[in-house]
Amino acid sequence: MAKSANQKLKLFYIVKMLEENTDEEHVLSTQEIIGKLAENGISSERKSIYNDIACLVDYGYDIIQKKGRVGGGYYLASREFELAELKLLVDAVQASRFMTVKKSRELIKKLEKMASRHQAVQLHRQVYVAGRVKTENERIYYNVDTIYRAIDENVRISFIYLEWDLEKELKPRKEGNRYQVSPWALIWEDENYYLAAFDGEAGRIKHYRVDKMGDVGLLKEAREGRGQFEKINPAEYTKQTFGMFGGDEETVVLHCERQLVGVVLDRFGKETGIKRTEDGGFTVRLRAVVSGQFFGWLAGLGRGVKIVSPLDIREKYKEWLRAILDKQE
Repeated sequence: MAKSANQKLKLFYIVKMLEENTDEEHVLSTQEIIGKLAENGISSERKSIYNDIACLVDYGYDIIQKKGRVGGGYYLASREFELAELKLLVDAVQASRFMTVKKSRELIKKLEKMASRHQAVQLHRQVYVAGRVKTENERIYYNVDTIYRAIDENVRISFIYLEWDLEKELKPRKEGNRYQVSPWALIWEDENYYLAAFDGEAGRIKHYRVDKMGDVGLLKEAREGRGQFEKINPAEYTKQTFGMFGGDEETVVLHCERQLVGVVLDRFGKETGIKRTEDGGFTVRLRAVVSGQFFGWLAGLGRGVKIVSPLDIREKYKEWLRAILDKQE
């Protein structure tokens, strides 16, 4: 009875064995296919295998026959993802800081199943990437899903915001009191997921690290802050906001030495307007959220950059630098 039931699944078994065992360098002969089918209680003969393969090719499977008395057979030539694409995805999963080690391994295992078992070995070797700092919040995947639901349903969310203590444990901020905000977008910046949300009490857009959010839940109240968020171009916003820290958005003019042109274009985009200066450098006018992180970025450029305007921002930068020097005394 079991044999008869399995016989109806013959084509599925053939596809499965081709997916798992074959690629351009590894084939299954007709006799090997017959043997593997027999292990699952399915009887077959050479002629029926030829017909089955032809049927699968007609359906759309890219099955190639490699000719030869020795080493000949069938292999699945193309898949949903090529091996090079899977390697890129595995690297992205492994490098993502917002994924826990456990979840990274689970996703990589699933990606391995999309290649033959021979190719999966190459993907497995990609796992060992040294020095990656990973999040420890296992709930992040469910948090992301909840946030997207809230955006789709146009409702607010509440959550507990976490921070590290000196015992290296994540503890709730504000004594565990829940935050209530209107989510508008998830932003990928500096290898982390951030939520851009409108804080009704503060009356402005704020950012929250998604891996530091705990117990995210939907509320019934409709979202606020549509007008404020519609003024933002998300692509430009991530360039202007350093480290996703808040501050006042300003138009800042910088004078930079010539060798810094790549640094500026990498940060703000190739479309950023730059103007040559007589000393061989250039000036650039840009919109930036002025914060300690912005000043830190400038300081990292050293003597090669100067704030031309506004003058009050230049004075604030000088005060920021003096305060750092004073702290070292």
